[in-house]
Amino acid sequence: MTVTTTELWICLRCGMIYDPAEGDPDGGIAPGTAFADIPEDWVCPVCGATKTDFVPYED
Repeated sequence: MTVTTTELWICLRCGMIYDPAEGDPDGGIAPGTAFADIPEDWVCPVCGATKTDFVPYED
């Protein structure tokens, strides 16, 4: 499986979608940051789920 910086990730707890193009500026994650490059202690800005609660989003 190839992971790209444009791959979307979805939180299994609340459905929030992490878009690398947008990042999470309020959480200290700059736009353009691939999900794999997010620190392990980052949490979902909506529900507080950990990074392990996210899976690749497939529409």
